[in-house]
Amino acid sequence: MTNGQVDLSVGDLPLWSALRRHTQARIGLGRAGTSLPTRHRLELQSAHAAARDAVHSPFEPEVVAAGLAGRETVRVRSAAGDRLTYLQRPDLGRRLDPTDRAHLPVGDWDVVFVVADGLSSRAVHEHAAAMVRGTVARLVGWRVAPVVLAEQARVALGDDIASAMGAAMVVVFVGERPGMSAADSLGAYLTYRPRPGETTDADRNCLSNIRPPLGLTYELAAGKLAGLMGRGRELGITGVGLKDESDREAVAERLL
Repeated sequence: MTNGQVDLSVGDLPLWSALRRHTQARIGLGRAGTSLPTRHRLELQSAHAAARDAVHSPFEPEVVAAGLAGRETVRVRSAAGDRLTYLQRPDLGRRLDPTDRAHLPVGDWDVVFVVADGLSSRAVHEHAAAMVRGTVARLVGWRVAPVVLAEQARVALGDDIASAMGAAMVVVFVGERPGMSAADSLGAYLTYRPRPGETTDADRNCLSNIRPPLGLTYELAAGKLAGLMGRGRELGITGVGLKDESDREAVAERLL
């Protein structure tokens, strides 16, 4: 109590304990003098180290391939020859290595799934295979291309891959930029009729924070993604013109 006011910076107050049950944000940590308490400072340093490790840990495509047993996979690299180049030259991470492009299979496919390391190989290793399996299981009658495992890859590399393979739609599962609360978050980016060098972020739909149990579950994310894919193919669009109506439909069903 200071000048008749409660000091809400004290970390063990019931108010903060109640709020922390609903968020991973670091709130109400308290103070030790003018700094954080030692425990919270060490937790922050550990989270920072986990984020750095996620960015710099090498992609192991065989880990994802093992989770996709029975489904054909193809491995490619971007034009960024190593991790440092990838981090310093985002443009190279959006373009295929010319040699790998020549080895991509070509076909009349409805969709190609690309698993890209992005900025967290950990997220890809832990979640990508389950998301591919869960989404494909919901695509009855779709012609699905071999899954492409892409190293040193950014989202737009999927445009180049789909164009080279002849796929009408591309879904890129990519490791998202680690934060101080999550280093294993997977994103899914959906694009219809991608045009390398021309498609923009406004032409894509994104599902982020796929990482059960603290983020989206595989079942929920795969259901939303498959729904967007079906609607996108029907309308011939993705991006700002395509909305996820699944939550609204679920609420309407409960009200009937």
